[in-house]
Amino acid sequence: MADTILDLLTGADGAPAIGAPDAQPLTHGGLRALVHDTVATLNGFGIGRGDKVAIVLPNGPEMAAAFIAIAGGAVTCPLNPSYRADEFAFYMDDLKARALVVMQGQDTPAREAAARLGTPILELVPAGPAGAFTLVGGTPGAAARPGLAGADDVGLVLHTSGTTSRPKIVPLLHRNLAASARHIGATLALQPGETCLNIMPLFHIHGLIAATLSSLAAGGQVVCTPGFNALRFFALLDAVRPDWYTAVPTMHQAILERAKRNAEIIARAPLRFIRSSSASLPPQVMTELEAVFGAPVIESYGMTEAAHQMASNPLPPRARKPGSVGIAAGPEVGIMDDAGHILPRGALGEIVIRGPNVTPGYESNPDANLKAFADGWFRTGDQGTLDDEGYLRITGRLKEIINRGGEKVSPLEVDEALMDHPAVQQVVTFAVPHAKLGEEVGAAVVLRENTTCTEAELRDFARAKLADFKVPRHVVFLAEIPKGATGKLQRIGLAEKLGLGA
Repeated sequence: MADTILDLLTGADGAPAIGAPDAQPLTHGGLRALVHDTVATLNGFGIGRGDKVAIVLPNGPEMAAAFIAIAGGAVTCPLNPSYRADEFAFYMDDLKARALVVMQGQDTPAREAAARLGTPILELVPAGPAGAFTLVGGTPGAAARPGLAGADDVGLVLHTSGTTSRPKIVPLLHRNLAASARHIGATLALQPGETCLNIMPLFHIHGLIAATLSSLAAGGQVVCTPGFNALRFFALLDAVRPDWYTAVPTMHQAILERAKRNAEIIARAPLRFIRSSSASLPPQVMTELEAVFGAPVIESYGMTEAAHQMASNPLPPRARKPGSVGIAAGPEVGIMDDAGHILPRGALGEIVIRGPNVTPGYESNPDANLKAFADGWFRTGDQGTLDDEGYLRITGRLKEIINRGGEKVSPLEVDEALMDHPAVQQVVTFAVPHAKLGEEVGAAVVLRENTTCTEAELRDFARAKLADFKVPRHVVFLAEIPKGATGKLQRIGLAEKLGLGA
């Protein structure tokens, strides 16, 4: 059984592994050699297993290769390149990073943060095919734990998004990462020689594991773009001719907006499937994507603490259920009540998971671990139900459920109802503070091009589908809904951002 990232890399020597538009790909043999060379270089700089290396690189093949190669013998800690100096300083200090890796010649506030903390800077110098590199700038030293990482070594550390509290540190062992990559490969029936077009950020679990590691573990190739750009997507699709791509719902929606004028490209660059994860995909978007691309849309359910994938809709001929995130796809999935009891099928409660891809626990945070784990199960913080066939339906984040005077409203249910209106392209339902009720229902709406709709019309439309207490009391029309760094819509704090409520 492959239990480390290096164990997973069994693709044919000459087969492409990491690519980029307009570049020669790095082969699987070349990637394996890069892992060994990088680990030897890091060991020579006194960095070994268990030592954390912060990585601040632009999206692209070097970032994908650096994640794989540095994880081979140290702990990778990718950070969002768009952070400010103070944010870099916070995360690097919180991680106790032993070094910072940046692109040679690239100006980034991370350099200032490293100087402030006295953290050594290693410069990545691209060398040859896509993703190949060398590291320079370290001072010689002896690593306390040299050599290649083992299954129980930490390979990747990420912070939780921390929307409501201090971000928590999530360590993922090599065995967690390897299990998740295998689960994704099995779910999607990934084959050697297949290509994934990566448009996800590579500081995020979705891009790192679903796009990059699962492709490499299957003996395939990941082609890394500079990031998501809806205007460039179809040119990339035409140039790369991938077998699949994976994205968050907001990206799929932006792609759909431009699909009609790119029908010729879609016809000559057929996809085997499209994957969606990291947020709920409105059923209406799934239906439209499948019609436009003529390919099945596989919605999956992932989170950082599970090294990404937990559940997924299966490939045809098995059923894909719009509005559901599918069946358990790796770990066991259950529904738990507040007292810690596993509930029968059909009951509503907190989604819990356990399995080989789940983190052993947050770093240096016993209080968080006490709340997060119950009898061997990890509490996801999501609410949902399992149907008779084992398909999981998410009703919302527990902390995002709107409590309107004791009546609970699922934002996802309101989203779905409003998305049926022909003028609505995108919607995010959120809580608005209210002096007497505690919270009221608000909705931010983006209309389709060349359509009109008033707040009164939309509320009347919602009233025909929803109980009165679920109908949004505030409807805000926007050109674009504010999103987080990974393209996810942010419900928490949206009322404050839009200047609504108490």
